[in-house]
Amino acid sequence: MRRNRAYRTYSDYVGSRLLGLLENLRGMGALLLITATVAVTKFKTAKQVVHPLVRQQMRRAGFQLLPMVCFLAFALGMVVIGQTVMILNRFGAQNYIGTVMVTVVVRELGPILAAMLVLARVGTANVVELGTARACGEVEALEALGIDPIHYLVVPRVAGMALAIYSLTVYFILFALLSGFLFTFLEGIPLLPGQYFQQLADSLIWQDFVLLALKTICFGTFIAIVTCFEGLAQPLALEGVSRATGKAVAKCVVGVVLLDALFIIVYLVV
Repeated sequence: MRRNRAYRTYSDYVGSRLLGLLENLRGMGALLLITATVAVTKFKTAKQVVHPLVRQQMRRAGFQLLPMVCFLAFALGMVVIGQTVMILNRFGAQNYIGTVMVTVVVRELGPILAAMLVLARVGTANVVELGTARACGEVEALEALGIDPIHYLVVPRVAGMALAIYSLTVYFILFALLSGFLFTFLEGIPLLPGQYFQQLADSLIWQDFVLLALKTICFGTFIAIVTCFEGLAQPLALEGVSRATGKAVAKCVVGVVLLDALFIIVYLVV
């Protein structure tokens, strides 16, 4: 029988929520550290089993989502980039096309949309699979057989999702930039391919490539850790899997936005 909590004051409610948040952060931080330790110390352990699982997760979170990412990049390139170039050309600000494209597409739009697609398609499935396995006692069965659940269930998902989001982001950026130029060509805007790509190259700096890789890998790692944590945090009943999935999605969306804000500060500093 479910009991409703009664809070005396609003501060009690806020304090309870903050304590719950801190407890979740502690649990996810512990899972991240354990996963990193297991990945390093057991890199060569059962590699015939674990390494194919990593490739499977990369295929699941990356290759299978590639058509959707390309379609979305093509559509947004037409709508966002094409109209942006058209407006800049109308006001005689063609020299800022490269700066706008790098700022909007390379630094922000590409990484966030790729992360959200992976979260919607694969992250939710992680919670359902792991939560069901936990509720049905499959995790305890792995431990009874001497198999480390973190090594078998979490490490492949973290590695596969981090690499997949990085790869999808690169494809998204390329297709979006190409489709944006195609829109300008169809609209008859006097912008040569050499001028367009030269402006992009001039606006890119070496920090963009490094921070893009770091940002996407952080996004993938965070989403994988949160979804695995919500699936494995407690012996869920099957009825609680859907609730855990909703919590994981909300946490991932908020966390990705906060991580992106942190990287914006890094961009401004460097």
